[in-house]
Amino acid sequence: FNTKLYTGNGTTQSITGVGFQPDWTWVKERSSTSSHQIIDAVRGYNRRLGSDNSNAESVDSSPYNDFKSIDSDGFTIGSGGGVNENSQTYASWNWLGANGTAANTDGSISSTVSANTTSGFSIVSYTGNATSGATIGHGLGVAPRMIIVKKLNGSFNWGIYHKDIGATKVLAFTTGSPDQDTSYWNDTEPTSSVFSVGNGGLTNGSGSTMIAYCFADVQGFSKMGSYTGNGSADGPFCFNGFSPSFVMIKRSDMNSSGRWVLWDNKRNTFNLMD
Repeated sequence: FNTKLYTGNGTTQSITGVGFQPDWTWVKERSSTSSHQIIDAVRGYNRRLGSDNSNAESVDSSPYNDFKSIDSDGFTIGSGGGVNENSQTYASWNWLGANGTAANTDGSISSTVSANTTSGFSIVSYTGNATSGATIGHGLGVAPRMIIVKKLNGSFNWGIYHKDIGATKVLAFTTGSPDQDTSYWNDTEPTSSVFSVGNGGLTNGSGSTMIAYCFADVQGFSKMGSYTGNGSADGPFCFNGFSPSFVMIKRSDMNSSGRWVLWDNKRNTFNLMD
């Protein structure tokens, strides 16, 4: 993982210094209110999703105004305002997968996977069948502790599993509280080879193409956890075992609201961080 900050120039530019060829890139304009832009190597760099909306996948047409290519040390962008408006500032969050894909038949639904077992991150593409108890291979070799799923060919909220709210609940990239329903994860925790889905359209729409981003706990790379707030300026200490480069937090108690908050180690790096 690496965060790369840059300033838009309104024309084609290559963003370098990521340190690897990213398989998942998430871009947000910092100085304005443009939507989040998410691409990955499994779907293709010209196919965008927005974490701040429920829209279907958007396909950019050649000559590609947004992402033109994924490169060995970053990515190349066009003149699209969501990623490269002149003089606007941007943050990009980049994850390394496998720099390639593999077919996976571990589950009852076949999947295409780009998995980095060293860091505990994988990108998984599959086609839903609306069958309760269907399973999808994730390629990590250990059970994922967070799974972020999006239906690509329709307007559906994101579906987010987290180990500390369990397989009967789902979060979305909204301010809302978790939704409790077994149709999302079939009330079944992920295993070292597969994650389970119910018959709900959010995670397993019939004939729908789905994308999933899976994260496992790996010392020094990723840690998923939870804590209880105390409302004090001297808040809880959350032990990770390493200094994180990226932190994402969402209030998760039932019947409450709260926005998602994202920090990284490249913006406003002096404590207190913001």
